[in-house]
Amino acid sequence: MMLQNLQTTLSSGMLLLQVSQLKKSFRSPNGDLHTVVDVPAFALDEKVQVALSGESGSGKTTFLHLIAGILKPDSGLITLAGQEMSALSEPARDRLRATTIGYIFQTFNLLQGYTCLENVLLGMSFGPGVDRAFALSLLERVGLANKLKHYPRQLSTGQQQRVAVARALANRPKLVLADEPTGNLDHKNAREAIALIREACRENGAALLLVSHDRDVLAQFETVQGLEKINRSLLENAN
Repeated sequence: MMLQNLQTTLSSGMLLLQVSQLKKSFRSPNGDLHTVVDVPAFALDEKVQVALSGESGSGKTTFLHLIAGILKPDSGLITLAGQEMSALSEPARDRLRATTIGYIFQTFNLLQGYTCLENVLLGMSFGPGVDRAFALSLLERVGLANKLKHYPRQLSTGQQQRVAVARALANRPKLVLADEPTGNLDHKNAREAIALIREACRENGAALLLVSHDRDVLAQFETVQGLEKINRSLLENAN
């Protein structure tokens, strides 16, 4: 499946993210090359909140990983906060990601041997520096002031999600990326989690780019950008 022809003109402030002619392909076990991401243009302003819709296998996660600098594109440009991500070395991409991007993963990726507070503080250690007072305020904001010394295994799934949100905001990022952040939550907790993520981003002045296939999640956003899900090899075979 391929993510392509994704274009948006979201203009309400200063440009934060700009993508141009972005392509990423992967080689299958049998040696065939499959294009997963083919994005001619995408732009996002500061403090804007956008949801991207698409089914599993449509390239949503790969697109976010490219923006975050976790993956390098085969071609194209990604400019984030005035820096061309795709031209940076791996250490430089790591630094830019640590200081500019907060990432909320579907599986949360919390460190199981560390407490809630320690997970947030460790996230800060990769950015500008540890700010214990701010970490405490974030955990209080997400309703975990009484769970600071709890380990992830001692928390409910919804509470773990809240720790992940606090950690994503720990370095005061300009952009928060959320990859199917409600995939492990029930309906009630999913709605609450999205409301929390959106409100926390607004309070901290961060833009939000969230991907999901859940219609209930997408319905909570004023701006939803659909993803074209076209598998070219299947189309060629059909013809």
